[in-house]
Amino acid sequence: MSVSNEAVGSVRKVVTAIPGPKSQAMHDRRHKVVSKGVSQGLPIYIDKADGAILLDIDGNRILDLGSGIAVTSIGHAVPEVAKAISDQANDFLHTCFMVTPYESYIEVCELLAELTPGDHAKTSALFNSGAEAVENAIKISRHATGRQAVVVFDHAYHGRTNLTMALTAKNMPYKDKFGPFAPEIYRVPMSYPFHDGLGGKEAAERALRMVEAQVGANNVAAIIIEPIQGEGGFIVPAEGFLPALSEWCKSNGAVFIADEIQSGFCRTGDWFASNHEGVVPDMVTTAKGLAGGMPLAAVTGRADLMNAVHEGGLGGTYGGNPVAAAAAVAVIKFMKSQNLPAKARHIGEVVTKHLSDLQKEVRTIGEVRGRGAMIAIELVEPGTKNPNAGAAKAIVKYCNEQGVIALSCGTYGNVIRLLPPLVITDEQLADGLSVLGDAIRAAQ
Repeated sequence: MSVSNEAVGSVRKVVTAIPGPKSQAMHDRRHKVVSKGVSQGLPIYIDKADGAILLDIDGNRILDLGSGIAVTSIGHAVPEVAKAISDQANDFLHTCFMVTPYESYIEVCELLAELTPGDHAKTSALFNSGAEAVENAIKISRHATGRQAVVVFDHAYHGRTNLTMALTAKNMPYKDKFGPFAPEIYRVPMSYPFHDGLGGKEAAERALRMVEAQVGANNVAAIIIEPIQGEGGFIVPAEGFLPALSEWCKSNGAVFIADEIQSGFCRTGDWFASNHEGVVPDMVTTAKGLAGGMPLAAVTGRADLMNAVHEGGLGGTYGGNPVAAAAAVAVIKFMKSQNLPAKARHIGEVVTKHLSDLQKEVRTIGEVRGRGAMIAIELVEPGTKNPNAGAAKAIVKYCNEQGVIALSCGTYGNVIRLLPPLVITDEQLADGLSVLGDAIRAAQ
C-alpha cells in the first residue's frame, strides 16, 4: 500500500487534555452556528487522518475504533481512493445521471451485481444516503407487489427520514416528537438470543405468527431487517432466523430486504452479513462502507423487482454522483486487493478472544457478540441481564480521555460497539483493546 498522511503517524499519542484548547475553541464556534440537534460523541476536531489514526487540531493522535460508524472500513486517507476522487473532480463534478450519464455509475452497479448475494440477474439504483436507499427499497417493493404493509423488527434502525423513522424502533433520539410517521409499518419481535433464549426457527415462528394474524400474509409488501442489527445493539439473530424469514417471503410473495448499510462491504468477515447463513435477499440496501467516506448508497435487487418501476420513478439530482461513484470503484478494488474480508475475520478473532477472557473477570459484561470486525459488548448490572447504560457511558468517556474512539449503541444504551478500520495493525488493535479493558474494569 502506498504512503498517505505520514505526518499523522501510526501510534496513539495524547499530548493535551481531550478535548484540547484548540478543539474547545472550535467547539465554542460550533455552538454559535450549528444546530444543537446535531450531536457529537467526542468534541475534538480533526485535521488529518491515516489508516486507523486521527490527528486532531491540538496534535493528539487518536486511535479510531469506530470508522465513522462503519464508513471508513478501508481506513482513512487511502491514496488510491484519494487519487480516484481527485481525478474525477478534475474531469467533471456533476451532470446528473438522469440527464447525461457517465460510466462510473454503471461500473458501481456492475460491481454490486457481482458482489451482493446470489447469482441471479440484478440491477441497482444509486442514491446519497442509507436512509434514501431504504426509502427507495420500500417504494420498489410496494410498486412491484401492489401491496402496502412493511414488516420491521424490535431494536431496528433504518434511518432518520419520515419513512425510515417509522421503520426505526428506538424513540430517543431518533423519533421523539417528529411524528406523525408513515403508515402501514408493523413491528414484530427480533431474535435476541441473549435475552429471549430462543432458537432461530422458534423466534422466526413467533414473529411470523404475529404477521399472519395481525397483518395478513397477502398484505405484506416486504420484510426488512438488518442481518446484524446496528444501532439496536449489534444483535446477531440466532441461526436459522434469517433463512426462515427469507423462505416465508418466497412462499408468500413478499420481498425480503436485507439492510446491509452497516454490516456490508467486508465488515463481518464476508462481503455481506447475509452470506454467513447463505441467505439470498431479494433486495439489498448499502451505503457507509461502499464509498469509503463519500456520500453514496444503493439499492440492488432482483432485476424483475427493480425494473418493475416505471421510468422516472427512481432517481434524484445527486444520486450516484460521479465523484462518489469513482470513489466507490476505487474502494471496492482496494477491498479486493487487500482481502479485507479476511482482515475482518482476523480482527474478530483477536477482539473476541480478548473480550471473552475479560468477561471471566468482569461481571458487568453480559455478552460478547458479533461477526468479523463488528463486535459488541452488552453491559449489565452484575448478576442480572438488566441493562447497564451507566457503565457504557463511563467506558466511552474513559476511552475518549485516553485518545481512543469507542461508540455505544443499543436500545437501552448499554452496548459498546467496535468497528475498527479493517486495515488496523495488530499493534494498534492491541493498544486499543488494552485501553478498553482498563475502561471496563474501571466501570465495574
